[in-house]
Amino acid sequence: MRAPLVVTAELPPAVQNRAEALRRTHYPPERNQVPAHVTLLRALPPFVEEEARRLLAALAAELPPPPAQITGLMDLGTGTALAIESPAMQDVRAMIAAHFHGMLTQQDEGIPRFHITVQNKVVRADAKALQAALGPAVLPERFAFAGLALHRYVGGPWKAVGRWTFRGRPHR
Repeated sequence: MRAPLVVTAELPPAVQNRAEALRRTHYPPERNQVPAHVTLLRALPPFVEEEARRLLAALAAELPPPPAQITGLMDLGTGTALAIESPAMQDVRAMIAAHFHGMLTQQDEGIPRFHITVQNKVVRADAKALQAALGPAVLPERFAFAGLALHRYVGGPWKAVGRWTFRGRPHR
């Protein structure tokens, strides 16, 4: 059986590099198996791979880079993340989810709270300590998502399936 597919939003290089540095510093190394990312859908069935490729390519070609903002930290209970607000990316995600209606997992049916995980699966006290230390340093930061990506979940690490850069013109 082929592995499920994960759809992510691609971060611009400056945000990606900052998030990767935070993950290298704070994420338990034995669990840090994928790059920093923003998950749109966690588990599409593998048989939709070609359809997903076509859809993501078409959306990225048509749409301008969705604006977003890092708004602060998000408490994950046993971890810490950078919280992200992006109504435009929520709209993109909704289009993808609507296209695959009936094939989504229960977790993917809900509306996600976008974030970039910088620490996960640690004891609660460690998560709270990191949030206290990082909180003052995480200032609001505007950016635009760079593109969409599709990955195959292979038990921990992901295998890249494709990446598509947003190329549409901003609407005026």
